[in-house]
Amino acid sequence: MLVEKDRPVLVPYLFLDGRCEEAIDFYKKAIGAEVTSLMRFKENPEPSANPPGAGEKIMHASLCVGQTTIFASDGRNQGKPNFQGFALSIAVKTEAEAKKMFDGLAAGGRVEMPLGKTFFSPSFGMLADRFGVTWMVLIPTM
Repeated sequence: MLVEKDRPVLVPYLFLDGRCEEAIDFYKKAIGAEVTSLMRFKENPEPSANPPGAGEKIMHASLCVGQTTIFASDGRNQGKPNFQGFALSIAVKTEAEAKKMFDGLAAGGRVEMPLGKTFFSPSFGMLADRFGVTWMVLIPTM
């Protein structure tokens, strides 16, 4: 259940602007994301609100990564996803898990800080994946 009793739940929503299906497949392989729901624009009960030519594109998807839900969509489907001013963080227990997640997300992307030991984590790294989403992978110590 997404909403817990008497507590709001913050859910990141990625608008991938026409690359949502590709991103979902990537996140399934890279970090073990599981698709829990998916609706295409052609299933919209109000099709007049759809962007032109978006029938097969994804209107809304819900992904589960560990205990976290991430929403995703093709949005306006204009081919220009833009992710600025935030990062998604993945906290794991072991260096092997950190390496697997980091390497999976880095495939086709850009490493901003290689995975390594820092003063706050035995394993921390930052990258932008092939869609431009910034990720931080770490083993938390607090």
